[in-house]
Amino acid sequence: MKVLPTPIEGLLVVEPTVFGDHRGFFYESFNAQRFADLTGVQLPFVQDNHSRSARGVLRGLHYQIRQPQGKLVRVTSGSVFDVAVDLRKSSATFGQWYGIELSADNRRQFWVPPGFAHGFVVTSDFAEFLYKTTDYYAPEHERAILWNDPAIGIDWPLGEVPDGQPLLSGKDQQALLLADAEVFA
Repeated sequence: MKVLPTPIEGLLVVEPTVFGDHRGFFYESFNAQRFADLTGVQLPFVQDNHSRSARGVLRGLHYQIRQPQGKLVRVTSGSVFDVAVDLRKSSATFGQWYGIELSADNRRQFWVPPGFAHGFVVTSDFAEFLYKTTDYYAPEHERAILWNDPAIGIDWPLGEVPDGQPLLSGKDQQALLLADAEVFA
């Protein structure tokens, strides 16, 4: 396994070691001790989530203001453009974003620590997305930042999305601008 830093402190890209031949492949998708040794992250994972979404579905940008969740995310079918936004007011990179393609083919994982908003847009016909989280889902503490907030300026790859408009949930359509949102200290 390789761990690659990103320009935003705390965000990490994890590339597993894959063993493959003409029969297929095998890789260890998670090992708590190895993950802790390579990343320094020793938070317990308490919940696994699995979603399936069609091309153009955009989920996010979500976070929990209390019971904040760290997320180790990956795609097992299809591809997405995955994004994290720094919501730590004391951070030098507050309000900045980082995005990466996650796919069944590249098998990359993305570590998004507590203190970040997270979202993705599906860039294939469909995608299956897995999340390991460090705290339980708490709907009363869930918040959302508007996916196209101009103050953040995420460069979403919407060229493959019908009409260039992502499919959003009602909740995500009502998300707040960063300037109006609750953030972390």
